[in-house]
Order: sequence, then structure tokens, then C-alpha cells
Amino acid sequence: GGGHQQENWDAHTGQEENLQIHAPEIDRPIAALMTDLAQRGLLDETLIVWGGEFGRQPVSQGTNGGRDHNPKGFLYWMAGGGVKGGISHGELDELGHEAQVDRHHIRDLHATILHLMGLDHTRLTYFYGGLNHKLTSVQEAHVIKEVIA
Repeated sequence: GGGHQQENWDAHTGQEENLQIHAPEIDRPIAALMTDLAQRGLLDETLIVWGGEFGRQPVSQGTNGGRDHNPKGFLYWMAGGGVKGGISHGELDELGHEAQVDRHHIRDLHATILHLMGLDHTRLTYFYGGLNHKLTSVQEAHVIKEVIA
């Protein structure tokens, strides 16, 4: 957030223009990173994760071509280090508003990332305020096994 709407990803206005500006800014560098890691034999041991804290609503926000935040339907993508390549996991409802099929909480994504890094999220705890906290939340998290190679 902050700044002019086209200076960042927060596309409350002009979403199409925003994506035309920002998608190429990440597309080539990510492709170059993955190519370089693969050529050096490091992609299989390097986990790449890309995403944001929310998606965008499936309907326009007023008449300005923007979309409001959508915490119920968003995506992350992962590549390399132990990830099953070439798959899509999960689906939104028919309107593209809310996750419906293979729905996971963000704490499950965190547990999965930690697992892929060789860490057991259930053992990473600290005691605070009378509760044993985990890096993945007080609530139970599950590794998303369907995305692991």
C-alpha cells in the first residue's frame, strides 16, 4: 500500500494497467532465477515461494477498473526444493470469490514451507501467555501433502 496506485500492487483503481506494469517486473527476474538455479543444479534444493497476503475480489470496485481486497480467495506459487511441479492445488467457487475445493488456511502453507525446509512445525514452539505457541499458530496446522514431490 501507499503511494500512487500504479507504484505498487494495491490495484483499487486501474487493475489492468497495474498488472501490465508490474507483471513484467517480476516475470523475467523469476524466470531468470529459476533458470540460473536449474543450470547450477540448485533448483531442487532451493524453495521459491511467491504470493501476497490477499487476493482481489472477482467484481469491479466501482467504475474505476479496480478490485478490493479478498482474503477468502488468493494464491501462492512454489517451485523447486521438494515441490511437485506443474500442478494447481485448490479451486475457487464459480464466482472466483472464495476457496471451495482443497481449501487450506495460511498456517497450512506455513507448515508446508517449514516442512520443505526440513523443519517440523509442531516442534517449533514457545510458551507465552499461558499457551504453547507454534510458528504456524496456536491452532493446528497441516502440511499440504498434495504439493510435495
